Amino acid sequence: MVRRSGNRPLPSLLYAILDPAQAEGRPWDFILHALLEGGARVIQLRAKELAAKDFLELATTARAVTRPAGCLLIVNDRVDIALACEADGVHLGQEDLPLSVARRLMGKQRLIGISTHDLGQAQEAERGGADYIGFGPVFGTFTTNTGYTSRGIESLREICQAVSIPVVAIGGISEANLAEAWEAGAHAAAMISDLMRADDDVAKKVRRILALRK
Repeated sequence: MVRRSGNRPLPSLLYAILDPAQAEGRPWDFILHALLEGGARVIQLRAKELAAKDFLELATTARAVTRPAGCLLIVNDRVDIALACEADGVHLGQEDLPLSVARRLMGKQRLIGISTHDLGQAQEAERGGADYIGFGPVFGTFTTNTGYTSRGIESLREICQAVSIPVVAIGGISEANLAEAWEAGAHAAAMISDLMRADDDVAKKVRRILALRK
């Protein structure tokens, strides 16, 4: 179990999102092992299309693998799944459980991240005690229908300057543009499709990404 991050950056510049629905036929656990082999230290597990029982089975397996690797496991949307598999935290959208309720259930030691799409939402999440926020979509995305248009780098920069908790840039982030997100002040950049659908070796891709800021 981890301590709340406060102003402490997340332990990695890369915030990997693992979604079995985006695996394009490859075993999700193969991708998970490749992410860890490459050095990923924050992985969000997302499975919007799975029944609760199947999601829990997947999350429990992921927890057993990520814990010895020293990798934070964040569960998307589902506080119940996060608690049941002993994940390090949960990531919630604007339509999910309220932050105050999630905190009461999750406790102070587990992380809670909140998806935000404008300055007001970002500041509200910080005031409410979120450990970090996701902001976007920065470049737009075909992976998740957020209902929001692309926010752009300048909006990301504004958010990073306006809040003191870590900001994770999300939405259309790829190896080709994630440096822009870091330079705008994001503590980490979330990647999903560019990792899940990578043509080359996933572990090699993660190492290459992490090497960009060494």
